[in-house]
Amino acid sequence: MSDVQQRIDELVKGNRVVLFMKGTAQFPMCGFSGRAIQILKAVGVTDLKTVNVLEDAEVRQGIKDYANWPTIPQLYVKGEFVGGSDIMMEMYESGELQQALAA
Repeated sequence: MSDVQQRIDELVKGNRVVLFMKGTAQFPMCGFSGRAIQILKAVGVTDLKTVNVLEDAEVRQGIKDYANWPTIPQLYVKGEFVGGSDIMMEMYESGELQQALAA
């Protein structure tokens, strides 16, 4: 496992809810990241760890390789890859996301 993969793995496994996104929770830098934050706020997530991929090119590429998923944002819950903002929206509308996030 490369250094960047190791760092990503530690973030994903060391935090209950992790969102790799463009920008920050306060200032999302793309619409998809903004939508992901709004969904997580709507379900009441208070222990969210965000990672701004625009600050680190290695993480920006590494997270795509880590999940074998080509787009950002990417949500991880309890060490498991959930998906991007479209999947999050579908899961939110069906109630699946609330169940996945239930402590």
